[in-house]
Amino acid sequence: MNQPTIRLSPHPVAVRGLHHFAWRCRDSEETRHFYEDLLGLPLVHVIKSDHVPSTGEYCPYVHIFFEMADGSFIAFFDLGDDISALPSPNTPAWVNHLALRVDSVADLSAAKARLEAAGVEVLGVTDHHIIESIYFFDPNGLRLELTTPTASDAEMQAHAACAHADLDEWTRRKAQLRQSGQKGVPAHA
Repeated sequence: MNQPTIRLSPHPVAVRGLHHFAWRCRDSEETRHFYEDLLGLPLVHVIKSDHVPSTGEYCPYVHIFFEMADGSFIAFFDLGDDISALPSPNTPAWVNHLALRVDSVADLSAAKARLEAAGVEVLGVTDHHIIESIYFFDPNGLRLELTTPTASDAEMQAHAACAHADLDEWTRRKAQLRQSGQKGVPAHA
């Protein structure tokens, strides 16, 4: 069977940055309190509708947007049924997360203290050699990471120079693990 030839444009379209990340929330006011009052991200836009613009299906919802300092957003959908998004049953809870950058290790420590004072359980500060991070869950079960870079530009350029070789090495190792019937050993981030 012949596969159709796909013709790609000569260059990918330039992706300029994150506009927004969207997630389902259980309760929009509970979510607003967490992101605006605890994390300091202002609520800047609310969309209310009974129909989904992309599909046309009937589903009353509110879509709320919180702005980050770089102009990008974290957004949530409240579908009015008090249900949170379910975690992936085939993925450890530490894997899927949203990492947000802060300016310094001091800011990271201050955020940790503020969150813990509000009763939020925080893991870290964790040293990842190029960043330091803290981890916690929002009221919707979304794992968040606050992180700050600690590596120099030169160190990051050195990592970029070997990134493809590192990925190739992992791909070979993964194939060997599969062939031997072993699963990867879970790591904790």
